[in-house]
Amino acid sequence: MMRSINPLASGKYLHWDELRHRQPPNGLSRDGWWAALVLGRSGLMQQLPLLLDKKAQPFVFATPSPVMIDLHHIDRDAAGQIRTTSSEPIHEAPAQYLFSSLIEEAITSSQLEGAATTRQVAAAMLREGRKPSDLSETMIFNNFRAMDHLLSLKQQAISAELILELHRMLTENTLENQADAGRLRETDDIQVLDRRDNTTMHVPPPSRELPERLDRLCAFANADETSLPFVHPVLRAILLHFMIGYDHPFVDGNGRTARALFYWAMARSGYWLMEYTSISHILRRSQRSYMRAYLMTETGQNDTTYFLLHQLSTIRRAIAALHVYLARKTGEQRETEQLLAKSPKLRTMFNHRQIVLLTHALRNAGESYRVDAHQRTHNVVYQTARSDLLSLHALGLLDLSKKGNAYVYYAPENLRDRLSILAK
Repeated sequence: MMRSINPLASGKYLHWDELRHRQPPNGLSRDGWWAALVLGRSGLMQQLPLLLDKKAQPFVFATPSPVMIDLHHIDRDAAGQIRTTSSEPIHEAPAQYLFSSLIEEAITSSQLEGAATTRQVAAAMLREGRKPSDLSETMIFNNFRAMDHLLSLKQQAISAELILELHRMLTENTLENQADAGRLRETDDIQVLDRRDNTTMHVPPPSRELPERLDRLCAFANADETSLPFVHPVLRAILLHFMIGYDHPFVDGNGRTARALFYWAMARSGYWLMEYTSISHILRRSQRSYMRAYLMTETGQNDTTYFLLHQLSTIRRAIAALHVYLARKTGEQRETEQLLAKSPKLRTMFNHRQIVLLTHALRNAGESYRVDAHQRTHNVVYQTARSDLLSLHALGLLDLSKKGNAYVYYAPENLRDRLSILAK
């Protein structure tokens, strides 16, 4: 009998579309197995009275053990003392890590919605501070600017006006009708289509309901731990993401808005490490499962647990990717420092910003470096950044040429040999 009320199948919270392909336990049909799982889940379900579907029925969620396990890891890993390559806690030396993560999220979040430019070109645009040259670059530029702005508002409550301003920033100069930037859609001809065959996957609520729905969403986003039902802050951030996707309140840019608001909610709740991760980088690798997570909720009696589990897994993978990135950067910088340490002459010649640049240059021959990009990466004044690059050029470690009105420095092919000569 205990097996019959278990909400999980082999430890997993499965949707019927997943369960129907599996062999049921002995003595149960698939339908009977599903009925037992639904019965087991019924006692776990909590309603979300502020979050309603198109029929004004509340969405629900459950916190079975897979959800609790993921939350435990995120609570631990998104607030720990993660170390940088200089052995300082990452939030005490944040500039280069935060800038890189904002770039990654801006690029991949825009690529999820159709931006078609290479990461290298887009990253160079943001680091150099040049104006975007086409629609794809404009989407990425807007996303970077909006994410940076939103994180500065993490102490503020969210409002409909703030969400509209965020959308305006995200979509400026990218929409067919520019009047749609920063305003709720006014028509009901919006559908979410399967990009493979253009079949309709979701029809959002009518436009006349959007102002009230947005107000309800803001009330949900701003609720605290005293509100009932209690919703863990990470789940609240994910549900905010979900509802923007479900309501589709704008003619375009809904996904970018949803993911940006997720970051705001996580930052507001103290999950500071998420500012250094990119969930869109993970989602872009599995866009189909991202959409399926939405559909499983809509076809699963408004049970958002399916979407919660998908996004919890995405968050954990994004955090793991950050750890891998930091480990790689630590190894690269250690190699550079060992190379420099072999020579008493070089040992104290470079500051930490120059070491970071040399580390990158050793692995990226031909890469270009500009003063303004170096300034943004390390959050220093222009003169400090200029001095860093000029001194490296004077030592023969960077080549220099003029590109338009700007001077550009390049990593030479034989940088390691030049360092070895300089060390003698």
